[in-house]
Amino acid sequence: MSATIYGIKNCDTMKKAFAWLDEHGVAYSFHDYRKSGIAPETLARWCEQLGWQTLVNTRGTTWRKLDPAQQTVSAADDAIALMAAHTSLIRRPVIETASGEIVAGFDPERLGALFSTSGAKA
Repeated sequence: MSATIYGIKNCDTMKKAFAWLDEHGVAYSFHDYRKSGIAPETLARWCEQLGWQTLVNTRGTTWRKLDPAQQTVSAADDAIALMAAHTSLIRRPVIETASGEIVAGFDPERLGALFSTSGAKA
């Protein structure tokens, strides 16, 4: 099964995800949304499947630098606009399979189940 991995190349969590995918022989393409941006339609699709609360990284530096008015996200449309404007707010990685399954964040066990590998290693 192949996948597209979305994120920022130099992120430590992304490096773990790349290493895991390589170790388990998963074919993937990489979309760096810091360099290439991300379409609001893609964010909307992810929000429909995962919920915007899963996608917005409220623990990072970018979130803490936002003014309080920007942090009052209460709906998917607000979250999509905020993530499109500040791509580093998107939880990393987001992995989308060819069959349309989407996961956010690095969890070796979830990836093992998603790609049906035995013995998901960290």
